[in-house]
Amino acid sequence: MRFLHLMTLLVIPAAASAEDAVLQPGEYEVQMRLELPHVEDMGVQKTAKVCITGGDTHGIVVLSENNPLARCPASNVKLLDQTLSFDLVCEGHNQAVAWAKFQLWPDRFSGVFDMKMGGKNMTMSERQTGKRVGVCKDPPHS
Repeated sequence: MRFLHLMTLLVIPAAASAEDAVLQPGEYEVQMRLELPHVEDMGVQKTAKVCITGGDTHGIVVLSENNPLARCPASNVKLLDQTLSFDLVCEGHNQAVAWAKFQLWPDRFSGVFDMKMGGKNMTMSERQTGKRVGVCKDPPHS
C-alpha cells in the first residue's frame, strides 16, 4: 500500500509539468525571417503580433506576405512533449505544401515552416520565434 501511495505522488507532478508546457493563449510578438537555399541575405524579415488560441496548431500560421499557405488547412498534427509538428497542404493539383516543426513553452515558441510552392522545384523556410506579450486585444470570432 505504501508503494502505491509513493507511485501516486511521483506521477501527479509529472502530469502537471506536461500540462504546464502547453503554449498559453494570448497575444504574441513574432519575429519572422524568410530564407531561401543558396541565398545569403534575402532581407525578408518581419515582426508581427498574432493572437495565439487553442486548437490543433495553437494558431501558429505562415506570416510571409502573399503566401497561399496562410489559408491552407493543417493536417497530420502531432504534439509530442514540447514539439508541435503539422503539415499544410493547399487543395488542387501542384499546389503549395509546408512542413511545420515548433518547440513550445508556456510563454514562447520557436520553429520553422519548410515550404514548397506549387509547381516550383524550390524549398524555402520561414523561421519564427514568438514571445507572449499579453492578452489578445481583439479575440478571434469562432
